Amino acid sequence: MKTSLSWFRHQNAARDRRTPPAGLVLLASLMALWGLVCMATSAARADEGMWTFDNPPAKQLQRYGFTPTPEWLDHVRLSSVRFNDGGSGSFVSPHGLVLTNHHVAFGQLQKVSTPQKDYVKDGFYARTPAQELKCPDLELNVLISIENVTARVESVLKPGMSDKDALEARKAEIAKIEKESLEATGLRSDVIPLYHGGEYWLYRYKKYTDVRLVFAPERQIAFFGGDPDNFTYPRYDLDMALFRVYENDKPVHTENYLKWNPQGAADGELVFVSGNPGSTSRLDTVAQIEDMRDDYLPTALKILNRRLGVLKQYSELGPEEAREAARQMFGIENTLKAFNGQYEGLLDKALIAKKQKEESDFRALVDASAEWKREYGTAWDDVAQAEKKFLERLKQARFTSVRASSMAQNALTIVQYVTEVKKPDGKRLDGYHDSELESLRFRLFSPAPVYPRLEEALLADSLQESLEELGADDPFVRAALDGRTPKEAAQEVISRTKMGNPDFRVSLVEGGEAAVAASADPLIVMARRIDPVAREIRKWVDDNVESVETTAGEKIGKARFAAYGKSTYPDATFTLRLSYGTVKGYPMNGTEAPPKTTLYGLYDRADSFGLKPPFDLPQRYLDRRGALELSTPINFVSTCDIIGGNSGSPVINRNAELVGLIFDGNIESLVGDYVYNIENNRAVAVHTGAMTEALRKLYDAGALADELEGRM
Repeated sequence: MKTSLSWFRHQNAARDRRTPPAGLVLLASLMALWGLVCMATSAARADEGMWTFDNPPAKQLQRYGFTPTPEWLDHVRLSSVRFNDGGSGSFVSPHGLVLTNHHVAFGQLQKVSTPQKDYVKDGFYARTPAQELKCPDLELNVLISIENVTARVESVLKPGMSDKDALEARKAEIAKIEKESLEATGLRSDVIPLYHGGEYWLYRYKKYTDVRLVFAPERQIAFFGGDPDNFTYPRYDLDMALFRVYENDKPVHTENYLKWNPQGAADGELVFVSGNPGSTSRLDTVAQIEDMRDDYLPTALKILNRRLGVLKQYSELGPEEAREAARQMFGIENTLKAFNGQYEGLLDKALIAKKQKEESDFRALVDASAEWKREYGTAWDDVAQAEKKFLERLKQARFTSVRASSMAQNALTIVQYVTEVKKPDGKRLDGYHDSELESLRFRLFSPAPVYPRLEEALLADSLQESLEELGADDPFVRAALDGRTPKEAAQEVISRTKMGNPDFRVSLVEGGEAAVAASADPLIVMARRIDPVAREIRKWVDDNVESVETTAGEKIGKARFAAYGKSTYPDATFTLRLSYGTVKGYPMNGTEAPPKTTLYGLYDRADSFGLKPPFDLPQRYLDRRGALELSTPINFVSTCDIIGGNSGSPVINRNAELVGLIFDGNIESLVGDYVYNIENNRAVAVHTGAMTEALRKLYDAGALADELEGRM
């Protein structure tokens, strides 16, 4: 089960969401129970759900006259790509070309940029293979296989085990499964809990780390309308980017790619989204949802607003400072808008009443069976008690952290790494298991540039925040500051550290505990002091919260299967899912939002604001306006159920042809973390027609458009 702490651990990945079980009314007879199961099944027919590929929504799709065959599912799965730094994509040519969003590519665009060449702002196009830019630390994953390992994970749980011992046994067995799979297949191997622990599945991925940038438009057209238009519709964004995947210094050849359909999808047409939604909370208990509303989201919003203020202040120092802060500012502004939408949704009494009734009906159904009540009946109360206990140390869990500074976080990672790898695999902290080390080292040793002055500003404010929230006598504050003010501590450690040098990071890891213990690097010294405090709070949460909620989550998951079978879908877990729906407008502000927008609308919106930021256009869009077919669709909406992490997902038709590119949800979709509403929840996508029109007529990228359309 997703604990409160794990929620905090994943909040840097913006735009994620989640889904509810159908409401139930307890009836005594078997016929009534069957009716309830049917209700649960039918509730998931309304284009709702992020379905796993082992359990696609075949019954729900019957009303569209379509049945996904195993061959269709395999082709779509192997054509889909996960961006391991957050986001989705797809192969769109047999030559390793991968399509995703500009905002998914943002971090890599910045890492290959320089003060002289800002590819985020100005865009990029490699006209020849030699001009493609290698990304410093981008890992792409393709899902090769999945295997149900629930029985094996549960086999280590013995009668009478405490929750703490059960959690340790689960983690040890999961680490063993992952390691065995990695050694046997060479594939990245992750055991994923689904239905909050009701099932455990082993996901095996082909991993690619030689990924090169091919094309990205200017940020202004990729994010046209800026923050005012973010999470809204109608939209007019060319939010796209193209990479190429290499192996052995040659582009990969793949038979599984999505053929390009420049005509896109028609109004009312059935479409699918294959991507990696980050996380949702639709199966959370009422206690968890209420704590999210009352404590976790308000805390997160407070922290993010403060961090944004630091970034804005730093960016005002000059153009280079603004460039350095741009990616984090974009991410935080995006996250703030998403979290505010979630928070406002949770303030809706009708939504909370709906969740309370669903849970009350579900629990009544469980209590009606003596066997179910004995096995599962206490689970909801156990979660509520664990949530209540976690609130006792919420501040310590959130503010015992140096995550605001990537350099400080890397130092702490190194200190923990050299200690953890000496332990048996099953006894290590999460993140340091053998199956995870290759990806961890790939990120840790990245040659991407760091910006010391920005790091100093962020670390100083983060330490000041911890001081204000925890007090001067808190063990973390004492360890981090060591008698200095937050500003003094940040200035000293950042100005003197070598952590910005990847070779130095490599030398520490390769030197092991001896090298780290002997290092006088000020960030390593700070990390050595705060590590025991960080470990203590992590262990406390494991023992008192995560262990309890994991056991309780498994019980609730099993109760759900007993009552409903596999008629519903699990919460999102940043693993590959299939969503479906139709291209469809929706009621908005007393009128109708259209199913698509066009280039006519782009220019109208820009002209209506007098071309003032953020509604200005790149110069080429003004110079070549007459060359464009302005009736070309640029964005469209569908009822497909998506969440953060789906950014960059392909939109495909029945023939598995690519017709669009997910880049956002509308403002009404933000509460989709908890509920899905087909009336106005919409996924927003870039139309294939606009992408090829722009490549050919604005960017002189005809060769690239030919590759997309299969003409080469």
